[in-house]
Amino acid sequence: MKLSLPGFGTSSIVGLDIGSSSVKAVEIAMKGKDKGFELKSLGVAPLPAESIVQGAFLNSSAIVDAIREALESGRIKTKEVAAAVSGHSVIVKKVSLPVMSREELEDQIQWEAEQYIPFDVNEVNLDFQILDTSEVDGQMDILLVAAKKDLIDDYVQVISEAGLTPAVVDVAAFAVANAYEANYTDPSDDVVALVNIGSQVVNINIVENGVPAFTRDITTGGNQYTEEIQKALSISFEEAERIKLGGSASEQSQDVIPQEVEHAMRSVTDTLIGEIARSLDFFTATSAESRIGKVLLSGGSSKVSGFEAAFHERTSLPVEVMNPLSRMLPSRGFEPEFLADLGPSLSVSIGLAMRRNEAQ
Repeated sequence: MKLSLPGFGTSSIVGLDIGSSSVKAVEIAMKGKDKGFELKSLGVAPLPAESIVQGAFLNSSAIVDAIREALESGRIKTKEVAAAVSGHSVIVKKVSLPVMSREELEDQIQWEAEQYIPFDVNEVNLDFQILDTSEVDGQMDILLVAAKKDLIDDYVQVISEAGLTPAVVDVAAFAVANAYEANYTDPSDDVVALVNIGSQVVNINIVENGVPAFTRDITTGGNQYTEEIQKALSISFEEAERIKLGGSASEQSQDVIPQEVEHAMRSVTDTLIGEIARSLDFFTATSAESRIGKVLLSGGSSKVSGFEAAFHERTSLPVEVMNPLSRMLPSRGFEPEFLADLGPSLSVSIGLAMRRNEAQ
């Protein structure tokens, strides 16, 4: 399975975001890169807790069932899908190499990759994109991507078992960037940090002049909120998850003290923002001229109360929650309130649905 790098497509493909807490399936119709898009289909299905832990598929049958449920709820008939991988088994690096043709680089990429990835090169799938060639110093910038084969195989297996065809395997951070580029005017005019906060992984992609300048995944995420609430109140994971999302306590937990929940949430927010800010600081320290102009948050945990304000307070950067549906043309059958609530969680699936279907 060949990895995909940033780009838009015209053929219909399902963007399938297999997250650790839910599966989201999206199908769109592009009206042209600058003309918006139509949301044709959208399906979401929850995943049982610990079906996926640190990128490992521990309950494949539950994942397959969730994929089928998402497709059924969205009434999706298209069989070709684009999925996204992330986490510690995925490496993205921007490297400089002597100028050579693409054919020459294809012959040498495996040897070159050995110097930059911490895995056995025979155990990964490799892909690359030439970003820039300089006539002055004879160097060219390459975006190198490596993903462990066993990770790709896990995704291919559950997608195939669900009766679908895995046409594209992408990187989650790139999918978010695709959604950003499709929804925001003149995205190349600024250095933007795209921060997608999932249940177990945070994807960071700093985009400069329209291309990734710094990409990193942090193995932390929204589940930390749930776990802290669970410990603080001695309740089930499911109950803690509901409280995190703004629900009230059940009859069995009527003695919940709001201050305890608030303290647990604030503690995780501070820790999570600290982890992300360290990556942003590293980029700034290692980039002589580049300065981050704004931060766009996405993912389910970007909606946690107070997170956006706390992020701005910690970094002093302009911060907003990304809307991957902002350039969506009017669509029938979708409640605006439903889309507004779910929107920040759809950045990966929307970006995937915009990929080329390389299988056609």
